[in-house]
Amino acid sequence: MTERVNRFVLCTSGDSVKVYSTRTEEWLHSLQGHTNQVTGIALNRANHLQVYSCSADGTVKLWDFIDGILIKTFIIGYPLFAIYVSEKHDGIVFLHIAMDTDSKNECFQLVAVHLPKSAEQEVEAKELSAVSSRISPNPSCTAFGREGQYIAFARHLQLNVYFFRKQKTYSFSLKATDKKGAKNAFTCIACHPADDCIATGHEDGKIRLWRNFIHTKEYTYSTQHWHHNAVNTLCFTPEGTNLLSGGIESVLVQWQYGAGNRKEFLPRLGGSILHVSTSSDGQLFCTSHSDNKITVIESSFKVCGVIQGLVKGDAVLTDLMIDPRSKALVLNGKPGHLQFYSLMRDKHLYNLDIVQQEYIYEAGLDQFEVVKAAFDINGYWLATVEERGQKSSDLEFVLKLWAYDERTQSFVLNTTITAAHTDRIISMCFSSSEETTMLVTTAEDGQFKAWCQGADADTQQDQSFWSCEFVGSYHNLKPTNCSFSADSSLLAVNFQEVITIWSPDTWELLTTLCQPPGVVRDLCFGRLSCSKYLIATTTRNLLCCWNLLTCALEWSTSVEVSKLQPDPLSENVAAFSYQSKHTDLFVFKPSEPRPLFTHKNMCSEKIHRAVFVPREEPLNNCDESSQWLNRSQLYFLTQNMDLLTFSTATEEDRMLSSSKRLVIDDSVAVTPFYLLLGKHRQQQQKLNTPSHPAADKPQQPQGSVTITELLHTPAHVLPAASVLCSMLVSSLLISNTGVRKDPLREMESSEQEMNSEKEEEHSEEEMEACDSQQELRAQGSVDEVTPKLSKAQERELKRIRKTDFSWMTGLIDSKP
Repeated sequence: MTERVNRFVLCTSGDSVKVYSTRTEEWLHSLQGHTNQVTGIALNRANHLQVYSCSADGTVKLWDFIDGILIKTFIIGYPLFAIYVSEKHDGIVFLHIAMDTDSKNECFQLVAVHLPKSAEQEVEAKELSAVSSRISPNPSCTAFGREGQYIAFARHLQLNVYFFRKQKTYSFSLKATDKKGAKNAFTCIACHPADDCIATGHEDGKIRLWRNFIHTKEYTYSTQHWHHNAVNTLCFTPEGTNLLSGGIESVLVQWQYGAGNRKEFLPRLGGSILHVSTSSDGQLFCTSHSDNKITVIESSFKVCGVIQGLVKGDAVLTDLMIDPRSKALVLNGKPGHLQFYSLMRDKHLYNLDIVQQEYIYEAGLDQFEVVKAAFDINGYWLATVEERGQKSSDLEFVLKLWAYDERTQSFVLNTTITAAHTDRIISMCFSSSEETTMLVTTAEDGQFKAWCQGADADTQQDQSFWSCEFVGSYHNLKPTNCSFSADSSLLAVNFQEVITIWSPDTWELLTTLCQPPGVVRDLCFGRLSCSKYLIATTTRNLLCCWNLLTCALEWSTSVEVSKLQPDPLSENVAAFSYQSKHTDLFVFKPSEPRPLFTHKNMCSEKIHRAVFVPREEPLNNCDESSQWLNRSQLYFLTQNMDLLTFSTATEEDRMLSSSKRLVIDDSVAVTPFYLLLGKHRQQQQKLNTPSHPAADKPQQPQGSVTITELLHTPAHVLPAASVLCSMLVSSLLISNTGVRKDPLREMESSEQEMNSEKEEEHSEEEMEACDSQQELRAQGSVDEVTPKLSKAQERELKRIRKTDFSWMTGLIDSKP
């Protein structure tokens, strides 16, 4: 869900809330503090510069989203799934809470929570009152009407309207189907801001406008229909003049309120529209889409901004790849495209249209999809495979090779091969050599083919195309994987249980590896000093390593590996193992069967996509456990389309320092004056620090916490001065045991120190002789004794350090 205040867009992202600018489309900052997924956000109706957020961690947090400051945390104690606020209910929020039930269908209840007023940072909110039970888990099926006079919520085929003043609920039901075969289940709700009118969306694409619902028997509704599938979201403009709707068609529809079926369309916005919101002044609209995109639209129905994250689709069919030129992450993007995503900037760069056909957003329609892709080592060539048809009889697939164009700084289609194989292409890879470029494809027709670049003899232009150089097979078995060695001198192709080793220069079958039994699931060559090893995983849950110099099995271990990923810049290989409903990570070198790094219970999903991203500069001062991340960083993709990575402690510190404020003493507030003089103050503290350990830090007065919280909070969100007066005055009163000292007491204490020092001198002089003799006996000879200052000499040195020699700087500066 998204909420906006004209210049800013707020959207939930995992366990944080991201704030974007509507003018520059740039990410400004994140509201971080929740420990679980953020499930809803809502603007504070009493202060539009503040926003509430609820999370599955059972807390509601109030933020100043412009400055990115957490104002207060309310502890509810139950997992929260949605949040709503209204102008009529000051200090009260409405939340979705799961009900305890044994039924398979999840049931939720809507509760009103009174937020207590307190000066503490964390407050327990214990006043919960149930508004309704068994509501829809969809947050779009609940909405406030007439500035909070009533709340409407729908579930399945029933619409309920609860009036707060009467404390009465009116219910309206629809039939599942009617004579025309309509699907009447409710999918979303929106209430008119001024009139008693409720708009509801339904599964069949219809929109109903309900009126006169105060009387159960006299209610009426009118029907409008344009969407051919379910209506995902509805939203009235702040004035109530228009109604916005969106669905799977990726078209934003604007219905003119009270004008029948008069409407406007804004098509081709991307993925299906999941949510629509408007700014408080009605000048901007905002749509969020299923492909992880937010579109900012002017009230004149013109797109003025696009905030695109990592494009999210139904599934990632290609591997995770790194573009050698831009160092961008490349994978499936919008339908028929490859997306290029910058990991350094955490920003979407562009989409490359592979299919080059208009995608039709219709469920069940069979269309071309990009299923395979690969880059050559220099980034000059890109190979893609697009496919359509689930059944083998209707299967259509095309192999395309794209050349990088320096002029357009993008890839241009070079060769299209419509009959590369007679059956589906399973895998493909480019050679690792920079001198010659070769592509190898394996297919279910039992053959693997080698494709090379050749001159075009039919045209006089200096142009090249790709053609088949060699076709290989082995005993009519089906090949599944192929891999080149680090120097491209060997090609490994597995045919079910047998791994064949070929020479790309002569296409001679060099040897076969066929033990232990089991169909090979994945294979790869070692790198650098481990290039003589070949690693493979089998369906018998075995991880095997062969030595190609002896053609013998070096070692094997019993482990189920779902993904095997080598690091191109080191000898390390990452193996993702899925066992007992969770995934473990093992990082090892082929020469040593013992893992270098192990991470148990990394996630609860099976990992099929991973990639090592080379670093621009190797990391220094890494821990021993993080040495495998020195040259490359490991990224992997979960089945829920979450992109995760491993980082070292050094990287985390650098990220925290760039995103968080300065870490300072709790007794000092972050003010502009402190930021100007903070560095100078820290340098002075370092110069004045004595060589001996410092004394314990004096305890701060109780009011320092109040002063800190007061100075940390922006002025525009503070309460009235009358409220803070007594609290501020009490915080300034310091007890007798406080930090401040009277000047007379300081003089008395200094005299006592001098007297005690004189008394200590006599006793220390007597002890020095004994101490020196004992040291000589322990060290064995006088020559080995190291010079050591006596306590009297150390005390004299301290006096010299305390002497003010600043008058000498004037003399030095006055010299010609």
